[in-house]
Amino acid sequence: MTRLEGEQTLMRIFFGESDRWERKPLYEALLDLFRARGIAGATVLKGAAGYGGRSVLHTDRLLRFSSDLPVVVEVVDAQEKIEALLPELDRMIGSGMITLEKARVIRYFA
Repeated sequence: MTRLEGEQTLMRIFFGESDRWERKPLYEALLDLFRARGIAGATVLKGAAGYGGRSVLHTDRLLRFSSDLPVVVEVVDAQEKIEALLPELDRMIGSGMITLEKARVIRYFA
């Protein structure tokens, strides 16, 4: 087993499940973009509940079913590669939020 350690950038993109880009779910379009740009890794997380800037609660509870649950896409790579994505993300994300932070990454692979 090999271990790689170092500082990378963690980008989180927050948006709603119903958001789309060119007739595709936004999270699928983002994953396609990241793979095409050779980004090291990305994960899509679907939230059980959340709210955004307008304070509208979205939840998966049966009595308050929402078709727009929160989605978070997490991406880890070198700062330069993440920064290079931002102009494309500006076009793709209609409403949401992006956070960037430094992350100490320990990666294991065979």
